[in-house]
Amino acid sequence: MLRGVLTVGGWTMASRVLGLLRDMLMAALIGTGPVADAFFVANKLPNLFRRLFGEGAFNAAFVPEFAGLLTAEGPAAAQLFAQEAFAVMAFWLGALTVLGEIFMPQVMTVFAPGFAHMPAKFALTVELARITFPYLMLICLVALLSGVLNGMDRFAAAAGAPVLYNLFSIAAMLGLTPYVATVGHATAWGVSASGVVQLALLAWAVHRAGMKLKIPRPRLTPHVRLLLRRMAPGLIGASATQLNQVVDVVIASLLPAGTVSLLYYADRMQQLPLGVIGTAVGTALLPLLSRQVRGAEAHEAIGSLNRAIEYTLFLTLPAALALAVAGFPMMWVLFGRGAFDTESARLSAQALTAYAVGLPAVVLLKVLTPAFFARGDMATPVKIGMITLALNFGLNLLFNAGIVAPVGAASWLPRLEHIGPPLATSLAALFNLGCLGVLLARRGHLVADAPMRRRLPRMALAAGAMAATLWVAQWWLFAPAEHGEAGQGWTGQGGMEHGWLGHGWRWAALAALVSLGGGAYLLAGQLFGAFDARDALRLLSRRALRRRDGSAISPTADP
Repeated sequence: MLRGVLTVGGWTMASRVLGLLRDMLMAALIGTGPVADAFFVANKLPNLFRRLFGEGAFNAAFVPEFAGLLTAEGPAAAQLFAQEAFAVMAFWLGALTVLGEIFMPQVMTVFAPGFAHMPAKFALTVELARITFPYLMLICLVALLSGVLNGMDRFAAAAGAPVLYNLFSIAAMLGLTPYVATVGHATAWGVSASGVVQLALLAWAVHRAGMKLKIPRPRLTPHVRLLLRRMAPGLIGASATQLNQVVDVVIASLLPAGTVSLLYYADRMQQLPLGVIGTAVGTALLPLLSRQVRGAEAHEAIGSLNRAIEYTLFLTLPAALALAVAGFPMMWVLFGRGAFDTESARLSAQALTAYAVGLPAVVLLKVLTPAFFARGDMATPVKIGMITLALNFGLNLLFNAGIVAPVGAASWLPRLEHIGPPLATSLAALFNLGCLGVLLARRGHLVADAPMRRRLPRMALAAGAMAATLWVAQWWLFAPAEHGEAGQGWTGQGGMEHGWLGHGWRWAALAALVSLGGGAYLLAGQLFGAFDARDALRLLSRRALRRRDGSAISPTADP
């Protein structure tokens, strides 16, 4: 499992770094203006389906069935199942894409109702959404092929495919912008083009893995019916986080102009630990748990879940506290140029702090839900997911009741504006995690062993020590820039370009802050006994030795 986590996490890190470069370029070119709002909403729709299928319901339903067939009946049965699923998915996704192109104005009226009273912005959103919408079909088929590879313990190609999304988006912004109406148009075309290339890459990887998939006539065979039955509830249950983000977009479209963009940039920062840690652990854990459950290895399954929780919190706890404490320096240094000014960085940092409150819960949801899916239980997560959705929507209305309520609402109603949607999402995620954890514990599928009970509190203490260190350091380095006035030396807008924290100095200050925080966490973790660096070194040494010998490498694992 750890090898799979490292493979997926490494490729996801590469994708996230390129995604960060893409967002930095977009922030400089269009900032938080109307084109940015329109593109982010248009791009949210196909990417919602990517997360639903690639990281949610389809992956949760397909991988256990495919891995089980591969183990119990051999490659031929698993290959036939994959072919049948591909044919059915291609048929109905194609129909959905055509309908979406035709009825896109109506879809956007529901998805971003706040844009409806701004005709130019609404028309631009519809136009960009029609360009990006074919990505929905392409990336969902990519998810199916990724499931085939993950079921065979081949993680590299599927984890590396998203790199192409960011590469094509960056290339389109730089090369296509002079030939189209806006930067948003160029990026939208880059998104759809990347889907074609990702599908071709994954088809080649599946063929190379020995699964020569042919596309038969779409038929609802018994295995496909079982897949769809398991997907139906899991589509909501496994994707509560993504659907909560849809609620955030709907509410944000009703808030002041630029809110959609502010939330997007803040969300991109939390997506780094969420994708690298949560997606990596969840992707590697599901096929392992599925095999252990099928093999009646209940004790081993509980141990795998405990270790997955430890791996996750080891990195997620310090990441969440760092984003909460040092959000402004990160947003200011990474995005603070061109159309993205100091005020945009400050407001985005506030939203990022609200996201960070629920980041550990969102990441752990990707660890706990495989424990249900591996046992064929899709109903429980969907029930909790529906309650979570209702809670998130209610909290959004509560936190911004003074804005989204009908005209004439009482002036005392709260108005958290851009902070409201991410805070509602975080609180809903904490509720979701608590429900899943309690149910798993009651069923005997989640039992904290002695190592986990000993390590987790000490990890929390180490992360707290790191947060205190970051708070002092970032106040000394960056507080004047956050609270200064434009044009007054290095403390304001002028400082972003010419002061001692301008240009390379800002990057050096952020690098020092990150290094100081990382060093403080590792040192505190050693002192508190949260982890032992010698154990990690021994693990890496054994892994390197076994790789040289070839004795511990799975015959189906990527080299």
